[in-house]
Amino acid sequence: FSVSGVWPPMVAVESESMEPNINQYDLVIVTEPGRFAPETADRMGVVTADSVSGSGYTTFNRAGSVVVYDNPESFGPPVIHRAHFYVEAGENWYDEANPDYVTADSCDELEECPAPHAGYITKGDNDESNARYDQANGIAPVVKPGWVTGIAHLRIPRVGYIRLALTGAA
Repeated sequence: FSVSGVWPPMVAVESESMEPNINQYDLVIVTEPGRFAPETADRMGVVTADSVSGSGYTTFNRAGSVVVYDNPESFGPPVIHRAHFYVEAGENWYDEANPDYVTADSCDELEECPAPHAGYITKGDNDESNARYDQANGIAPVVKPGWVTGIAHLRIPRVGYIRLALTGAA
């Protein structure tokens, strides 16, 4: 806790949504948002994928921070996905979105557009099983900065299986 700032300082990955960069059953070491943040990070310590053009900042083989967030409006485990860009309340984020990651033809066709509040647009790295932004496929609303509980830094392959087996989630 004294190093990471969060407890527990690790997350066991339950799904394939971040493959090939983070695999199911990996154990991921996380820190509190802002701790060990690079200069390119926002005030929460998150580096969005769209903000790193030219800086070369990557984590887990792609641009941007991998965040752990917990939507208090839903049940289930926290989600570990990459922050793609930040939106302000009322923003038409469809115009900023990568067209490959939405199925809509306009903001009006997306449930979370315009953004109901400020926050992050997120997505898992697995483009086959998780081809759309979390906010475009109903996984989560726009992720409020306060929902971000950790930033992923390191993965330990397959060790998360033990933790998931003990909790019955494996």
